[in-house]
Amino acid sequence: MAEPLPTIIENSLQIAWDFLDRSGGIADPQQAAEILLDSIKTQILKGESRTLMLSNRAIAAFEQRQKAPC
Repeated sequence: MAEPLPTIIENSLQIAWDFLDRSGGIADPQQAAEILLDSIKTQILKGESRTLMLSNRAIAAFEQRQKAPC
């Protein structure tokens, strides 16, 4: 049985957040949450539902945004 969508989102966001927090990558918590959640929502709309894939791609999206010039 598949996990409910809110649980998948919550778990994916928590995994990504914990990783970035431990690595010291979160300077602006609000911005980090928005980037991570936006990435997770976009992936879910495309059909992805694997928690670790969602969180890993959200981390990559966050790191890419941090490298981009302002």
